[in-house]
Amino acid sequence: MTMFNRRHALHLAAGLGLAGVATARAQTITLPFANGERPLVQYPQKRPLIRLTSRPPQLETPFSVFGEGVITPNDAFFVRYHLSGNVPPQDLDPETYRLAVTGRVTRPLSLSLAEIKALPATEVVAVHQCSGNSRGFSEPRVGGGQAAHGLMGNALWRGVTLKSVLERAGIASGAVEVSFNGLDEPPAPDTPDFTKSLRLDHATDGQVMLAWAMNGADLPVLNGYPLRLVVPGYFGTYWVKHLHEITVLDKPSDSFWMASAYRVPDNDCACVPAGAPAGPTRPIGKFNIRSFITAPAEAGRVAAGRPVTVTGIAFDGGTGIAKVEVSADGGRRWVDARLETALSRYSFRRFAVEVTLPAGVHGLMARATSTAGETQPMEARWNPAGYMRNVVETVTVTAA
Repeated sequence: MTMFNRRHALHLAAGLGLAGVATARAQTITLPFANGERPLVQYPQKRPLIRLTSRPPQLETPFSVFGEGVITPNDAFFVRYHLSGNVPPQDLDPETYRLAVTGRVTRPLSLSLAEIKALPATEVVAVHQCSGNSRGFSEPRVGGGQAAHGLMGNALWRGVTLKSVLERAGIASGAVEVSFNGLDEPPAPDTPDFTKSLRLDHATDGQVMLAWAMNGADLPVLNGYPLRLVVPGYFGTYWVKHLHEITVLDKPSDSFWMASAYRVPDNDCACVPAGAPAGPTRPIGKFNIRSFITAPAEAGRVAAGRPVTVTGIAFDGGTGIAKVEVSADGGRRWVDARLETALSRYSFRRFAVEVTLPAGVHGLMARATSTAGETQPMEARWNPAGYMRNVVETVTVTAA
């Protein structure tokens, strides 16, 4: 495992603030929706990524990366921040870092990074996906970062279970939730600090992790170094970066980011008629099922009358993928794709199938079904925040 030393960590954190501007490249990419032109920029520890905003840095993974393999490389992994006050945090010295565990516990803790790493370690391959992934395709348009399909990634995370740390602290009677805070700070006194919470039963299920490593290396600074929360199967809003405070609560959190933000319509589809208000809401939670064709690429050309291999990825909130069907005629007929062995129930699962296309323009589609019976819808569902898009997507190719 590649380890940071103190000088490396401090130098890198200090340099990230202007690095994206200083090393911005001339290339641009045009995402497939209105006002979709974006610059490609390179930050430390990252290859050129699609910049959505510079303060705070929000970087989208070019979609072609997902065709490279089932694991998303660290240098291609997307970046999302909520606050611009000190992003990334400057105080990331691994030698002085401490994690505080307080609130409704019998033994409050202050753990060093070395003490955390000395606890029994665990690993999981899990998809990390922003709630607003694919928001740019919403019709009618909604507010927020206008991203295509690149605010997601799949990685091998290594760390300790949150359950083991909470057991070390001792959960006191009356505890109902666990709150998490990172080292990033608000830009102004009246801006709510970014904190998130999980129900106690979820926090102690043995799946939620405090991760210090990603794909066999220390977390990149922009992905949460030195420690982040990993919540398999749940949207990225819960995956708090630069984690330094865990608080066990005796009542549900009233944080702005739980009570007001990251909420979806409180119904089975988390949707409302296009343009309608959200109505009653609930906090966003687990992923809904998704799949993407990664090859052939959109607007690609293939040989007419010859077998073409269609490949892609599928995932859901952790029940696992039961099947993926592919259509080569815009959804009129479907064939089952072959599924590769799953790395975990939280991972991307690759699929492939051969089709033969006559000369002309064709709409390729993939439709995934989970082991729980959830299937992607054929029509896009809409909500005012642009969250949880999971419609069957179409890749248009020309056979000649």
